[in-house]
Amino acid sequence: MYTRMLVPLDGSETAEKVLPYARALTRSLNITVALLKVIDTFGERSRYLDEFMDTAIRRGKEYLQGVAKTFPHASVGWTVEEGRPAEIIITKGAENEGALITMATHGRSGLQRWLLGSVAEKVLRGTGNPVLLVRANEEAKTEGEVTPSRIIVPLDGSELAEGVLPTVVELAKALKLKVVLLQSYRVNAIMYGYENALPDLNEFNEELKKEATAYLDSWVEQLNRGGLADVVPIVSEEEAAEAIIKLANGAPNSLIAMCSHGRSGVRRWVLGSVAEKVIRHASSPVLVMRGT
Repeated sequence: MYTRMLVPLDGSETAEKVLPYARALTRSLNITVALLKVIDTFGERSRYLDEFMDTAIRRGKEYLQGVAKTFPHASVGWTVEEGRPAEIIITKGAENEGALITMATHGRSGLQRWLLGSVAEKVLRGTGNPVLLVRANEEAKTEGEVTPSRIIVPLDGSELAEGVLPTVVELAKALKLKVVLLQSYRVNAIMYGYENALPDLNEFNEELKKEATAYLDSWVEQLNRGGLADVVPIVSEEEAAEAIIKLANGAPNSLIAMCSHGRSGVRRWVLGSVAEKVIRHASSPVLVMRGT
């Protein structure tokens, strides 16, 4: 699954709110940690740049050395780089396909409005690595460990969405997580013009519900055979993103795991896509994997 965890930090308390999840995951998965601090010099034109860089690099090393000591159960390395943060993070991730990029996102407004071009957004759009995003809200802590109690897996019947399941199985076993499979079905007001006949939308809706239920039940059976005993299927008539967000926000200490379209490594999401809506609005951490 994962061979290491890449944790970008910028020295802020916001970024450090990813650390409790990082500590818990690295301990349970027994993987190494790579701490990264990027000194952004883009646009710097000061004649004191060299002196500034020397000081920034020294302080960055001291900072990461201190953070490394808070991982008692993992082998931790660290590095300080110069350049554009998102580009460095993407490059470092690409050096190891098995690396999980784990970072915090600003949560002051519940991720309802990211700044265009933010580091987290650029990394998500540009990397081929899986990314774990943790919302840095005011209640989140920087000390200790946080282990989710359940993992929510949105499925839509596609191979793309199902691509996250092997990882979910390994995570659920390693962290002893309850698995919640969620499928959304929704009937819009579809109008047919054949001989002025309209479909029975209630009947159509019930048929979709039965199909969704049977689909999830089949996956529950497969996952049970694979060694997961605590798997729960949930079908919802709400729009997909709304259903995921509502379920996660109503179940504290959840982790959402989902695939995104990966033809170009999520470099270009469809505006308003399910993954984007969930990441912007869900209070739970979101594990985003590149679809193949």
